[in-house]
Amino acid sequence: MAIESTVCGPQTRPRRHLGKLLLLAVALLWPLYWVPHSPVLKALLQWSPALIAGFGQNILISVVAIGIGSLLGLLVGALALSPLRLLRLPARIWVQIFRNAPWLVLIYFTTYVFPFEIHVAGTYVSFPDWVKVTLGLALPASANVAEIFRGAIASIPGTQWEAARSLAFTRGQIFRSIILPQCFKRMLPPWMNLYAVVTMGTALASLVGVHDVIDTAQIASNTVNLTGFTVLIYLSLLVLFFAYCYPISRLTQRLERRYAFY
Repeated sequence: MAIESTVCGPQTRPRRHLGKLLLLAVALLWPLYWVPHSPVLKALLQWSPALIAGFGQNILISVVAIGIGSLLGLLVGALALSPLRLLRLPARIWVQIFRNAPWLVLIYFTTYVFPFEIHVAGTYVSFPDWVKVTLGLALPASANVAEIFRGAIASIPGTQWEAARSLAFTRGQIFRSIILPQCFKRMLPPWMNLYAVVTMGTALASLVGVHDVIDTAQIASNTVNLTGFTVLIYLSLLVLFFAYCYPISRLTQRLERRYAFY
């Protein structure tokens, strides 16, 4: 009996998680079952395409922000590990500033520090607000990626460095062939968790005029002007963000277990 319970235990975990998700969906959507012809539900269905389009804007901002932040963060992290103090000190200052700065302040900073138009080859090209928000989110993302990279490097046992040096590997060869392949596996789970946090941070974009899902919900709420609709539409936003970020969280936990011994 003990062997049977041990074998069946891991198999029942996905079922338990699926059951929790179903219960959550029922709890969130049960009012829709009782009021299928209500004006609140009809208004939500009418605004659903606009909400989905607005959420697409949030996803675009999060993907570009984490991409820029990752590239910049790897560069800053590499500089922070440099033996030269002239390179190491600015990188550490960068990390300390942007890891501890409020994201909303950074978004306002990039919104107003960059021009609204850029003069290129005699013509004026607009600088979209969503790009400014993307840069504002990329700054803290870069600082966090730099710390993730530094932590991954520090987690590699020192014996591997010593063994590689005994084989006459240069510092660059040790990084490329031995250290970095292991670091990327260790960096992947926290990097994915950071991406989920950046995605949730895109909800701040509406404060500087970006037409995202939050801005769409505010317009819809003011247009319909029903308390029940306002509650329902913001509940729908909660479901949207949860449905997008929860699978990332589950995949992160799975990767953490998979690479636990690397």
